[in-house]
Amino acid sequence: MTDQRPLGYWLKLVDSLISEQFANSLEEHGVTRRQWQLLNVLARGSASGGQLTAALAPFFGTAQAEDEPTSPSEHLAELVESGWVSEDGHTFALTERGAISLDRLTEIVDAMREESSAGISSEEYAVTVASLQQMATNLGWDPNNPPADA
Repeated sequence: MTDQRPLGYWLKLVDSLISEQFANSLEEHGVTRRQWQLLNVLARGSASGGQLTAALAPFFGTAQAEDEPTSPSEHLAELVESGWVSEDGHTFALTERGAISLDRLTEIVDAMREESSAGISSEEYAVTVASLQQMATNLGWDPNNPPADA
C-alpha cells in the first residue's frame, strides 16, 4: 500500500533531513547551514545586513532549533570573526579566505545534493522545483517583494 501523506508532511520531512545532513556534514568545518547560505549570497557581491536578511527570509521565518539564531546577524558575526566575511559599516563582503572556504564547502554540499537526488532525473528535479515555486507564488510569495518582517 502506498503512503499518501500530504505535501506538507514531505516538505517538512525533507527539510528536516536536509538540515540534519548539513549539521552533520558541515559541523566539522565550524559552519552552520545558514552561514553557508550567507556565504553563497555574498559570493554574488557585497550586501547590506538588510539585503542578507531579505535573501534568507524564508529560512529565518520558520521554527528553528532552540540554539539556532533567529536572524542573520549572529551568523554574520561569527563569519566576520572567523575572517571569512568583512564588514564595512553595514555592508558585508566575502573575503579571500571566505571564498576559498566556500569553494571547499560547496564540494561537500554538491555531494549531499547528489546523494539526496539519486534516482531523480534532472527533468524530474526541474519540474519539482518549478512546481514548488509556483505553489509559493500561489500562496502569496513574491521574489521581488520580500515580507515586511524580513
